[in-house]
Amino acid sequence: MTRLQPAAERLCRGAAIVLTRYTAATAGWVRAADSLGGRALRASLLALPALLAWRIVRAAPGLLWLAVPWWCWVIWRAAPQPSPEAAEEVAIRDPAEDMRGLLRELIGDAAGVHLSTVLAYLQERGHHPTWKVSDLRRRVEALGIPVDPKLKLAGTPTRGVRREAVSTTPRPTTPGASPVPSPAP
Repeated sequence: MTRLQPAAERLCRGAAIVLTRYTAATAGWVRAADSLGGRALRASLLALPALLAWRIVRAAPGLLWLAVPWWCWVIWRAAPQPSPEAAEEVAIRDPAEDMRGLLRELIGDAAGVHLSTVLAYLQERGHHPTWKVSDLRRRVEALGIPVDPKLKLAGTPTRGVRREAVSTTPRPTTPGASPVPSPAP
């Protein structure tokens, strides 16, 4: 790992967090209007300042020398700061075993765990804020852990990992290959 790579990763994580947070908040504000006309008004209230900012930058591109450092400062502060011990520890550990350990912890005494529960757990702790369940499913399968397409827990059948799959699944022989590929995209 190069000297600047941790800083670049923190900036990427911060940008994903900030963009996700503000786009979700903005979309929620627009959708909260009572009527279609209200939504159109709110969308135009957002479009006008964006158009004004674009015109200002086109007229005075030197302002970007102020805007870019400000944006970097905002996303730097939004990203959680990793500890130096955690960075060394992550480099040594096996990602498949880490995922199995996390799944075992979340499964507890149950028959399995839904991937939506795992993703919510990870996102609450600042990991992968832009991931969807399908992204997590691909990652879990790439680590050699089979995903059950219809794991039924608490009356809800959806994608999940069974307890048996976590404790007995060998790693795939080729990177990215899953022993039991999921039928969905």
